[in-house]
Amino acid sequence: MAAPDWLTARPIAHRGLHDRAAGRPENTLAAARAAVAGGFAIECDVQASADGEAMVFHDAALGRLTAAREAVADTSAAVLGTLAVAGSAETIPTLPAFLAAVAGAVPVVIEVKSRYDGDLRLATRAAEVAASYGGPVALKSFDPQVVAALRDLCPAIPRGIVAETTQDDPAYAVLPPSARLALSNLLHFAETRPDFLSWRVDDLPCAPTYLCRLLGRIPVMAWTVRTAEQRARAGAHADQMVFEGFVP
Repeated sequence: MAAPDWLTARPIAHRGLHDRAAGRPENTLAAARAAVAGGFAIECDVQASADGEAMVFHDAALGRLTAAREAVADTSAAVLGTLAVAGSAETIPTLPAFLAAVAGAVPVVIEVKSRYDGDLRLATRAAEVAASYGGPVALKSFDPQVVAALRDLCPAIPRGIVAETTQDDPAYAVLPPSARLALSNLLHFAETRPDFLSWRVDDLPCAPTYLCRLLGRIPVMAWTVRTAEQRARAGAHADQMVFEGFVP
């Protein structure tokens, strides 16, 4: 499907319009409501709880943002929902609760986290929730296998691949060089057929994004824009930015 115009119509608040000092940490309902109030689209992340719920949380482990130390995947949704995030009054929301708070007011782009291990349970749950949501929503992932699965799980919902030209993050350590080459150059395109790309802003411009925009009319989101230089780069080489740390 062609990417809808709403997908890139407004700047996208990275993990919501978060501000820890103001009591609205990343990926919380408060950050979502702030983005809605500002008229910004929202990017959020989902991890799977021990009982299979899609939880709006970025990290695989709880230690950076909560007083707990366990893995999200080893903790039930009920327990996760009681944990204070970054010392605020906010707790970790489920994806259904997060979308209910947005209530269709702005687009939501959901990043489905993956360990590159072929486990599609989180993708299946995220697709189920997104398909039942009445507002503008899209799904994306770094994992081509997840994006390919979304073609079948929810073909009517826009899907995207998140990528970067080099893979420095330790999460890529499980992948062989051939898989990393495929990620850098979109060599999985025939299987994933993304409706949009979400590419690291500091890697722009690059051949995959240039050719997709020129030949495939596939829009590009640039992540994560934090500086004036990055904003200029995104403006020149992408169709929209995923931003944080300032208000456009």
